[in-house]
Amino acid sequence: MVSVKINTEFIKLDQFLKWVGLVLTGADAKSIISNGLIRVNGEVETRRGRKLRLGDIVKLDNKEYIID
Repeated sequence: MVSVKINTEFIKLDQFLKWVGLVLTGADAKSIISNGLIRVNGEVETRRGRKLRLGDIVKLDNKEYIID
């Protein structure tokens, strides 16, 4: 599991995917999210504007990230 530090109260899911380098563009993020490939805290997430806060866990394939 990779720890990702943020300096704000939250980060939106699509921005997070770009921040950690899982996608290059917002369109790529939208596609991955809308196809149900992202899990947040163990549940499939299809809202690209989902606010991620400290302690949330994001998973894509076998990669896991925790917001720290």
